[in-house]
Amino acid sequence: MDINDGKSIELKDRKFIEDHFNKFPQEISEFSFTNLFVWSEYYNFLFLEYKGHLLIYSHEYLKKWKRSLSGRDGTIFFLPPIGPNPVKIIMEIFKDLKNVEFHRVPEPLITNIREASDFEAFNIEILEDRNNWDYVYQKKALINLPGNKFRQKRRWLNKFLEQYNYEFHVLTEGLVEKTLQLQIEWCDVNECQSNEDLIEEQKAIKRALENYSNLGFSGGMISVDGKCIAYTLGEMLNKETLVIHIEKAHIEYEGSYQAINHFFLKEFGKNAEFVNREQDMGIPGLRRAKEAYKPITMIKKNIIHKGIL
Repeated sequence: MDINDGKSIELKDRKFIEDHFNKFPQEISEFSFTNLFVWSEYYNFLFLEYKGHLLIYSHEYLKKWKRSLSGRDGTIFFLPPIGPNPVKIIMEIFKDLKNVEFHRVPEPLITNIREASDFEAFNIEILEDRNNWDYVYQKKALINLPGNKFRQKRRWLNKFLEQYNYEFHVLTEGLVEKTLQLQIEWCDVNECQSNEDLIEEQKAIKRALENYSNLGFSGGMISVDGKCIAYTLGEMLNKETLVIHIEKAHIEYEGSYQAINHFFLKEFGKNAEFVNREQDMGIPGLRRAKEAYKPITMIKKNIIHKGIL
């Protein structure tokens, strides 16, 4: 394998990458073409096919934005291989390349890696990556907000429905400009320019919306008196799960977050049983918000790398 053969992720690669995800369905939120494409400039993603597996990796991400776990210069950031035998490919890469880290490795794959014959020989170290665990919910519960545990969420939703002259819209190309305007206003309120993570998120959202028709995901927005006050973007991650990539709302409209969540889930993912609302990135407020919706499970992810022998 020559990692210098990797290509950057472009719109024309959508079918090729989605074919791999369809053949080998995934649970982690990173593994949709939309997600990889809109974040590819931040991560400097490259991809190639190797022995029937899709490999997605970056020479630059750890160097530019993070410090590698080993402290070694030139460490390569890999996502888990997509294909019939990812453990075999991981072990081959550990054998062939010196400075490698695999990120977002789900728990079932970790179990298989521990059982691999080369596990001890490579002195593989495993680190829980709690900040990147995905939150998974029952779709019906998020729509209906039943029982006492959702009482406050239900109150906020009902308050929105009673208080505002609202309209829910399926996002179309003609509505993208209004959605972008809300995103700009949201960034002003939340002072994105002083937060590097929010700056990068803003770039990713702009890329998603500007390529909305070509990416094939779904969007919804709520307008009040003609003004966009909330929007969300999502798509099917696998046959059972709808993933929510982005959700933004004006906090001055009480219950707007509950409302956009409610209407979007009623409209999309008719066959979905679960909703993946991605990770909290270790942000305390975001963690509290995601926990408040009572996830039924977490998709646990890990980082693996070779220890120093």
